[in-house]
Amino acid sequence: MTNWNFAEVFEAAAEIRGDSRALVHGATTRSWREFDRRAAGLARTYLAAGLGRQAKVAQYLYNCNEYLESLYGAVKAGMVPVNTNYRYADAELAYLWDNSDAEAVVFHGAFTERVERVRGLVARVRLFLHVDDGSGARPDWAMDYEEAAGSLADGEDTRIEGPWGRSGDDLYLLYTGGTTGMPKGVMWRQDDLFSLLNAGSPIPMPDDGGMEGIRQAQAALQESPPAVLPACPLMHGTGAFTALSSLFLGGCVVTLADRRLRAEELLETVGRERVNLVSIVGDTFAKPILAALEAEPGRYDLSSLLGMISSGVMWSEEVKKGLLRHNPNMLLVDAFSSSEALGMGSSVSTGVAAAHTARFTIGERARVIDENGREIVPGSGVAGRLALGGRIPLGYYKDADKTAATFVTIDGERYSVPGDYAVVEADGSLQLLGRGSVSINTGGEKVFPEEVEEALKTHPAVADAVVVGIPDDRFGEAITALVQLAPSGEADESELAWHVKEQLASYKAPRHVVVVDSLGRSPAGKADYKGLRALAMERLGVSA
Repeated sequence: MTNWNFAEVFEAAAEIRGDSRALVHGATTRSWREFDRRAAGLARTYLAAGLGRQAKVAQYLYNCNEYLESLYGAVKAGMVPVNTNYRYADAELAYLWDNSDAEAVVFHGAFTERVERVRGLVARVRLFLHVDDGSGARPDWAMDYEEAAGSLADGEDTRIEGPWGRSGDDLYLLYTGGTTGMPKGVMWRQDDLFSLLNAGSPIPMPDDGGMEGIRQAQAALQESPPAVLPACPLMHGTGAFTALSSLFLGGCVVTLADRRLRAEELLETVGRERVNLVSIVGDTFAKPILAALEAEPGRYDLSSLLGMISSGVMWSEEVKKGLLRHNPNMLLVDAFSSSEALGMGSSVSTGVAAAHTARFTIGERARVIDENGREIVPGSGVAGRLALGGRIPLGYYKDADKTAATFVTIDGERYSVPGDYAVVEADGSLQLLGRGSVSINTGGEKVFPEEVEEALKTHPAVADAVVVGIPDDRFGEAITALVQLAPSGEADESELAWHVKEQLASYKAPRHVVVVDSLGRSPAGKADYKGLRALAMERLGVSA
C-alpha cells in the first residue's frame, strides 16, 4: 500500500528544482525555493493560530500564486485544503465553510465585504488571511497574507509540520455544486489522488511509496519540466488537478492575471511563458480561443503547446477541428471525469482526426451498469449508469446518506456511481447521454439535455445552448432550448428543431426555443439548469 502525501512530494521538488520557476501570475514569478519557503511561513501561521490535525483551510481566491501557496502550506501542516467557489452568494458561502468545519480562510481583498457579512455565521473560523489585490484596506479582523507567507527567513528549515506528522490518509476536500442541492465535499485521500493524477504523466511516479523514486522522476524532467496553464478556475477540479499534476513533477503553473477569460491574454501567455498544456472547460473556453486564432491567424506563438485538456462540459468536434488547424501537432484530450470519479473515459483528438462529440473510450476501471448493479453488455444499445472502481473518494464529508447513494459495493468491489448515463458500444466506446438528475421525461421517453445541447451547438448561428424540460399537459415535459446566438447569428425555432432532428430522434428536438443574451454559465462552464428552467417558464408563460 502506498502512502503518498502532497507535502512530501512538493518538498522533494523544491529540493531538486531550487531556483527554477514554480508559479507564474502576470509579472510575478515564484521559484520553487520561494514557493516552499512561503508555504512554510503559512504552515507556521496556521499552527500558531491553534489549528490542529486535519483542520480545514479554505481558499476563497481567484486564480493566483497565493491559491497554491496557501494549499501547500495547509498540506505541510497536515491540514486539509477546501476549495471555495467565488461565485457563491452569502448563504452558500456560509454553508460551505460551516459544513466543511473551516478554521482558516484565505481570501482576496475583493471579497472583504462578503466575508464580513458571513463571519458571524462561521464561528469555527479562527484565522482570516487577507490577500491584497488593490481592492481596499485590510480589515482589522484579518491578518496580512504577506506577513504570514514571509515569516520564514532565508536558510530557515522549511519542513514545518504539526506533531501529528503527515500521511497519505490526509484529506484533500473538493466541494462540488453538482446539479441539485447545496455543495457537498468530496473526500479524497491524498495518496489516492496523487496516484490517479500521475497515471498519465510523462514520467510516471513509482508505485512503491518511496521518496527516492519520486526524486528520480522529478530529476528526469530537470531540463524540460512541464509548464501548464489552468485557464479554468483553480477552485474547480479541472483547474486544480491540472496544477497539482504539474507541481508533482516539479513543473510550473501559470495563471492568467485577468479574472475573466480573455482569449488574447491566454494565447499571448502561452507563447511568452512557453506553456505546454492548457486546461479548459469545453466550448465555453474553446470557442473564444478559436475565435481569437481565426481573427488574427499567425499572430500567436503556439509552438510550445503540446496539448489542451478539457473536462466537465462537452467539447464539440467542429471546435476541436478548428483548433487543430492552428496547431496540428498538439493533442486535444477530452477527459470524462467528475469530482467523484476520475478516469471514466477519455477522447483524444489529433491533427489527423478530431474525435466525435460526446464519444469517449471507456476507462479501464469503468463499467456501465443497470439499476440493479448488473453490467450492461457492450453493444446491446441499452443505456446505463457509469460506475468507476479502483481508487475512488472515501465519500462526501459529513453526509452518510449521499455517500451511500453514490459509492456502492458491486460484487465485493466499491464503486463510484455519480449518475452519468451512457451507452457502451461493442468496441468499448461510450456515447455519453448526461446526468440522470436533469434528464427530461417527454411522452414516456427519457431525453438527456446534453445530447440535444450538443446537436444545437453544431448550428452555425448558435454560440451556446442549454436544454430543460418544462411542464406540458400532453407530454408531461416539453423539451425547451435556451439559446445564446453567435454574433450576427439568426435562426428560428423551426430551423433549430429541424437541425436537431437531422442528428437525433425526432422526439428529442426542442418544442420551444428561448433566445437569451447569456446563459450565465459558472467560471467552470456549468449551467444553472434550475434557474434557466424557471426563466424559460417565465418567458413562455408556463406555470409549475
